[in-house]
Amino acid sequence: MLALTVLLGSLSACEDSAEAPVAVDDVMSGRWYSAGQVAAGAAVFAEHCAECHGGEAQGTVADWRARLPDGSFPPPPLNGSAHTWHHPISVLLRVIDMGGESLGGQMPGFGQVLGDEEKLAAIAWFQEFWSDEIYEQWLMMGGTN
Repeated sequence: MLALTVLLGSLSACEDSAEAPVAVDDVMSGRWYSAGQVAAGAAVFAEHCAECHGGEAQGTVADWRARLPDGSFPPPPLNGSAHTWHHPISVLLRVIDMGGESLGGQMPGFGQVLGDEEKLAAIAWFQEFWSDEIYEQWLMMGGTN
């Protein structure tokens, strides 16, 4: 519990930053986001992400690691079954902003389409699919950075 308190305390110092979200009402769950962010994220994800990443962030192709005929990678699942949990929030936000072309994919950038709260809500929504074990590993890897 002390580690969670320290984590939340360090994040709250940057409350206005899109890279350091904190939800006081979720301290018991140990996750950085609130139920309200998850609910908002469901709508954002459905409108902007589900077509490529799947309606429940499960991906839309059987092998997301295999290149497509054009040489690009397909959109990966975001539900904790692929590599998304290896990346901190700062990287996830950068990919949402800039798109996935630099990573070998075709995802367009949403930096001019979505506001910071919408981006964080979408991340909160797909992280709800992550098991507690995956989420804890993400935290240990510096996920909230």
